[in-house]
Amino acid sequence: MLNIISILIGIIALPIALVGIIPIPFVPLLNWIALPIAIVGAAVGAMSDSNAGRNLNLVIILVSGLRLFLTGGII
Repeated sequence: MLNIISILIGIIALPIALVGIIPIPFVPLLNWIALPIAIVGAAVGAMSDSNAGRNLNLVIILVSGLRLFLTGGII
């Protein structure tokens, strides 16, 4: 059950992170929203027996974190 909840949290965070990759001014700030959502999803996924939800959220964390790291966290 926790894996399903983790996957649902990842499905919510994924479109936010993908839109945040677009280099239009102020749109990359959506990564600041997607990152904490994905961290919560990874924490929920870590408590489950399966790894699918945790891995999905870790990929979202990697994408959002890398985007924030490369742009200095502002834009």
